[in-house]
Order: sequence, then C-alpha cells, then structure tokens
Amino acid sequence: MRRPRYENRLLLLALAVGLPGVAATTVLLVLGPWTRTTQVALTFVLLVAWVAMAWLLRERVGYTLRTVANLLEALRREDFSIRARRGPPGDALDVVFRELNELAETLKTQRLGALEASALLRRVMASIDVAVFAFDPAGRLRLANRAGELLLAQPARRLVGRPATELGLADALEGPANQTLERLFPGGWGTWGVRRSVFREEGLAHRLLVVADLSHALREEERKAWQRLIRVLGHELNNSLAPIKSMAATLQRILERRPPPEDRDEDLARGLVVIEQRAASLSRFLAGYSRLAQLPPPRLERVRVAELCGRAAALETRLPVTVVDGPDVAIEADPGQLEQLLINLVRNAADATLETGGGVRLGWDLRGDGVEIWVEDEGRGLPASANLFVPFFTTKQGGTGIGLALSRQIAEAHGGTLTLANRDEGAGCRALLRLPTAVGQG
Repeated sequence: MRRPRYENRLLLLALAVGLPGVAATTVLLVLGPWTRTTQVALTFVLLVAWVAMAWLLRERVGYTLRTVANLLEALRREDFSIRARRGPPGDALDVVFRELNELAETLKTQRLGALEASALLRRVMASIDVAVFAFDPAGRLRLANRAGELLLAQPARRLVGRPATELGLADALEGPANQTLERLFPGGWGTWGVRRSVFREEGLAHRLLVVADLSHALREEERKAWQRLIRVLGHELNNSLAPIKSMAATLQRILERRPPPEDRDEDLARGLVVIEQRAASLSRFLAGYSRLAQLPPPRLERVRVAELCGRAAALETRLPVTVVDGPDVAIEADPGQLEQLLINLVRNAADATLETGGGVRLGWDLRGDGVEIWVEDEGRGLPASANLFVPFFTTKQGGTGIGLALSRQIAEAHGGTLTLANRDEGAGCRALLRLPTAVGQG
C-alpha cells in the first residue's frame, strides 16, 4: 500500500486532533434548544472551519519545509546569496533559519578560500618549470601543467584522457618512484629526474608524476667543476713549468757565454737537478690525478670496524693514536679502500697535531641504522676555506691535495659521507665518516 504524502498525513493528523471537539460540539448543537435550520447552519460552519484550519496548518508547515528545502538546494548548488528570513528571537523556526544562514556563510567562506587556493595552485603550476602530471588508477592522464605541455609538445586538451603508454611516460609511471632518465621527449633531449607519489581522490589512488630537467643543473655543476680543476691544474703546472722555463733560459745563457766560465759544468749540473726535481714533482702530480680519476668500484665484503680502525692507527708511527673502542660491529665494505681512507684521515690529523704537540683519537659508534667513524686531533683547526675537498688543493707544505678528495670519493662510493669540522670543545679538527646500514653486531 502506497504511503500518503507527508502533507496529507499532516492534514489527517490535524483533522484527527480536531475530530473529538467537532463531534462533541455537533452533539451539543443537536440536543440544544435551537431550530433545525440553526443547527444545520452552525454545524456547516463548524465543519468548514475545522477543515479550513487543518488545511491551513498543512500548507503552513509545508511552506516552511519547502523554504528549508530551497535553502538547502541553493547550498548544494553553491549559491550562497540566499538567506532565510528570521522570526521572533527564541522561536524554534528562528533557530533553524539562523543555523541555515550561518551554515551558508561558513560554506561561502570555505568556497571562497578553496577558489583562491585553487587559483594560486594553478598559477604556481603554470609558473614552475617542472613538468607535473596526474594519472588516474587506469593510467590515463587527468592533469598536466604548462611545463608538461612543453615537455610533450602538445596542449593539455589533447593530452588529457590518453594513457601513459601513448605519452611515452609508461617507464616513468611504472618504474622506481625516484629515478633518473636520459631520453628524448617530444620537447627535447635531456637528463630528467623523475619523482612519483600517490594521492587519493574520491577514495581512489591516483599517481602524481613530477619530471624535472636536470641537464641545466648538471651542466652548471660540470662547468664549476671544470673551473675548479683548471684553476688547480694551472696553479700546479705553473709551479713546475715556471722554474723549468727559467732554469732552461739560464742554462742557455751559460752555454752561449764565450769563453765558457770555469764553473759552467757545476752550474749546468745544478740547473739540470732543479729541472729534474720539478719534472718529477709534475709527474707525481699527474700520477695523483690519474689515481683520483680511475678509482675502481668497491669490492664489498664483511669487515669489522674495529679491525679497520686498529690497522689504520697502527700504521701511524710518528705519534701514538688513541683508539676509543666502540660497539663490535661489522659492515659491508671494501677493506682496502676504507683502510686507505682512514689512513689519510689519521695522517692528516697527525700532521696537524705534530705542530702543536697534541694527540690524535680514533673511534666509532652506531647511529640509527649506520656507523660513524671519527678522527679527532688537537691541532690548529681547519682553515677558512671551501676548497678542502677540491682535488689538488692543499694547505700543507709539500702536500699533493689528493688525500681528502680521494677519501670523499671512497666514502661516497660506499654510500656514505665524509665531513670535516672544527671541534666544539677545545682546538683541533674532527673528521666524521658516516657509512650506512650496519649489517651485523657481535
């Protein structure tokens, strides 16, 4: 059986409420001392008034509910300009309309904030030079910014809805979350840094793909590296070639003198010794460069940190090196390369300490999922220079400038880092080698 509409049920309820009174009044009219015509007339008026009041109640409640429905529909359609007319303070209907008006104002403020944030996001997306793509769970493109259009050489309206395979982004979308690609896109060839993350929309997982052009940054870093290398190479070559050129010119003048001086042979011998020494220094410099440029990849094996530190400390014979024992920990590393790194650090610490008469300490500890090996000295501390790890840069008399550069290269080949800093307590320097993932203890 079909249920009556709410307005009709309300009408029936109003009629039912008034029915007992109307029935009692009708009985009193029939039993009263009135004429038949008067009884009929009064009964008719009573029934009409009863039905009219019930109908009026039905329409009034229906009007109120329709007003509330219109307000809610306006809110649903994001039309926040409509407001309900308030009633007397404290009235139940006034409370409802007040809450609806406040809800409309709140939604209006939130909508305005969302529109402003969306406009800002679109402006930022259009301004950045990083390509941004959003894909739905089926792998179809849903969003591309201006940089993405340039990368794929097509406007967004032609790109949206197409699968990643057609756009040439399947390997970036399905490969590792963080990767570097060298490939040709319709917008050009280059080295690209790819980052992928997941976001949810309507409960479904979507993928956000960010593709950044690394070519310009890599070329800039390459240019700076060449500038540093040429500066150091030029300095070292001039240091060797300038005296060789000067001495060769001096020897040439000695040979041209007539009659030859009595000590000519001695002068020639001394000059040739100087040339030989400078040539040997230049040869050592080039050998060091070759060594730095041809460092082989590490051959990993299980090695105990205590043994490495002990051997590095024992090879320094100019002064005793204090070994501060740490946890019994083993790591995967190339023992030969890592030992060379520690030898370089201990030798530098000893060189600095011999000038001041202090001491050298070597130790290690666990930090998170890695191990830290440190070397401390009591020397004069580090100079204010940003070139400590630049190849062939040195502050020591007779230094080659290879040790620290080679040590950092070894550390990075093992997935670690090497830093130098002046000690917080007292004078001296602290070298800190961080290596990832301690694979065993005990």
